[in-house]
Amino acid sequence: MNDMASTPARTDFSAVSRLYADIDLEAEGKACGFLRVPHSVHRSAYGWIPIPIVCIRNGEGPRVVLIAGNHGDEWEGQLGLGELIRKLEPSQIKGRLIILPSANFPAAMAATRTSPIDGSNMNRAYPGDQDGDITHQIAFWIEHVLLPGNDYAIDLHSGGSSLMYTPSALMTRDGDEAYVKRCLDLIEAFGAPVSYIAAAPQGGGRTFSSACRRKGVAVIGTELGGAGSLSQTTIEVARSCLLRALSHVGLLQKSVVVPPPRKTRLTELGGDDYYVYASDPGVYEALVEPGDEVEANQPAARIHLIDVPWREPILLKFARAGLVLCKRQPARCERGDCLFHLGTDVASPSR
Repeated sequence: MNDMASTPARTDFSAVSRLYADIDLEAEGKACGFLRVPHSVHRSAYGWIPIPIVCIRNGEGPRVVLIAGNHGDEWEGQLGLGELIRKLEPSQIKGRLIILPSANFPAAMAATRTSPIDGSNMNRAYPGDQDGDITHQIAFWIEHVLLPGNDYAIDLHSGGSSLMYTPSALMTRDGDEAYVKRCLDLIEAFGAPVSYIAAAPQGGGRTFSSACRRKGVAVIGTELGGAGSLSQTTIEVARSCLLRALSHVGLLQKSVVVPPPRKTRLTELGGDDYYVYASDPGVYEALVEPGDEVEANQPAARIHLIDVPWREPILLKFARAGLVLCKRQPARCERGDCLFHLGTDVASPSR
């Protein structure tokens, strides 16, 4: 492994972005360094924010981007990619692998979903803005500098501090059948216990997955757990699923031991009737857990009104049947907070 060189190998992207990686993203071998984000503040007039970035390359082959920490309080992907960085060597791959384990580094250091610097949500910041706040500048570099020319990407998320998911992977629908097939093949190879397909966003989309679609990069995302914590189960899902996906796209050499294939339960995510939202502020009591099967009109939660404790709790019900993919973690809730969302089995992913 080569640590950051004393004289950074810099590609001139000044016409596109003021950000740059201080390692050469086209060089052979393994290099670890930082994406430098200029940040002039009171304590550091000419400072920069160091976002860890790693490039592993061995000749020609698939070009893959792995990213985590889009939201700073989602740990499974960040730690899973850290382990992959430490273990994977150039001789074990063919092609190029770029890893951004903590893409929203300020948020990761603060353990928050959004950036403590500008309050922006990186996964709603694409296509970014080269003259915008720090988060939008990072998103701009990722979409316009990093992604072009890559074949595949995986965006590792979990529920963060506010949600707990059954470990799952996701993709979005698209009118391009060939593109959908590439994403569907990748999600099936990934082999999460559950996978779901969401509707394509309106207006082009502001997520990392939308950025990938605009650049022709086949992409899947994940929701690997959450609650601002970690478990051996979710870490193992990240570890094994990443190896299966990288093997599927042809990046890994045959010498790498890859876990056996695992069939994923393919579901879809629909409209508002797939969600349960808090109707009132209070303390909510979950009546089901992620992974449960529910029926229409089944009780989902009770909201206890602590400001008027003599009133009976408000009972909320599911509008439809389905598989509980996630639930809200904190008991305290406000009107409009998402408490649950469901998935339903899908027979035809291309429809």
